[in-house]
Amino acid sequence: MILFLAFASLLHTASDSTTTKFVASGIPVILRRSTSAGIATADVYLLGGTREETDETAGIEPFLLDLSERGSKHFPRAVMRHAMARLGTSIVIDPTFDWTSIGVRATPETFDSTFVVLADRLMYPNIDAPDIEMVRQEYLSTVKQRRDSPDDLVEYLADSAAYAGHPYARAIGGSEKSIAALTKRELMQFQATQMVRSRMLIVVVGDVERSRVEHLIARTLGNLPLGSYKWTLPNPPMPHPSSLVTVTRDLPTNYILGYYEGPPATSPDYQALRVATAVLSGRLFSEVRDQRNLSYAVNAPFVERALAGGGLYVTTGSPDTVLSIMHTEVSQLGHALVDRDALQRLVQQFITEYFLDNETNADQANFLARAELYRGDYRAGERFAAELRRVTPEDVQRVTLKYMHDIAFAYVGDTTRLSRTAVTGF
Repeated sequence: MILFLAFASLLHTASDSTTTKFVASGIPVILRRSTSAGIATADVYLLGGTREETDETAGIEPFLLDLSERGSKHFPRAVMRHAMARLGTSIVIDPTFDWTSIGVRATPETFDSTFVVLADRLMYPNIDAPDIEMVRQEYLSTVKQRRDSPDDLVEYLADSAAYAGHPYARAIGGSEKSIAALTKRELMQFQATQMVRSRMLIVVVGDVERSRVEHLIARTLGNLPLGSYKWTLPNPPMPHPSSLVTVTRDLPTNYILGYYEGPPATSPDYQALRVATAVLSGRLFSEVRDQRNLSYAVNAPFVERALAGGGLYVTTGSPDTVLSIMHTEVSQLGHALVDRDALQRLVQQFITEYFLDNETNADQANFLARAELYRGDYRAGERFAAELRRVTPEDVQRVTLKYMHDIAFAYVGDTTRLSRTAVTGF
């Protein structure tokens, strides 16, 4: 029944929507015109993500965008809050490793007014010392909380280890050192040099006409400098052997996360690795949780970035035992072909769940943006399901052997229960 509803929803969306790409005032725009949607979204993608920062300025872009919520040139703080409350809309910020997005969530009727507020925040943020200090304290509090959450801490440590020396190693929200050192001058310089049209991609989903979008951009963001930014996929990180970083904590369980490097989004291996991690997740869940009851949380995540990654994650009181099981399952996946029919059933289930999780307009915008930026064409998203279905047992075996090794592990918990040799075999 769920499968039927998912595809019925997709067919309905396809039948009452059209997607086009055009350039408005020098900014690429993807517009998915959907007459059935009650919500209209517009996401401005500031391209580059952590590549546009340094270790010393890590977190500066989301910091600046959050600062802009406290007021801009034409919308001082009180005026902005009153306007957003009156409209009943929202502006959301989503920083990632590859870009930072700031987006409108509105109805078609309130879309224009909300977009004008968003544009003013991008173009003319108030960069005042008292507000900087308020945002700084909020960010420092968030960074410190990272140490208090085992899941957040193990993810931060694993990323830092797997991508040492690469922009992906930078914490998206910055570090205590970088946030504490940010100055008004640096924020103003970042605003002046980085808020340029060449860094922008705009994706609009909803019942909004192209002429409205073009008019809005022309009177707002179209007045920003063009700049000379060129989007490219990031360079791969330097190869590294398996490694382990540990943090001792007195916890009810132990947290383990290891990352390995995958292919760029343009590679045919990208979707094959996505499927292989799904296969491995199922096997780990069955063996570690169902059969042996060694964990309530175990999986093999696929890290969806311009440069893919994969990993092994578990919370457990028996780390050595679980790591040994993980090693065995990875080895078996690389040396024995999975059943072809079972693989097709798993892929179909994955496709259904993926699209069920990406039904909102905001999710559709991100789906279109990833296809455009990772694959060079928003229409590549239309081939997503077909590409997954083409993955064969031989592909799963090949990418397992090619990528699932040299894993950088992070461990938070009782370090006396972990043998370092448990991770060196990966």
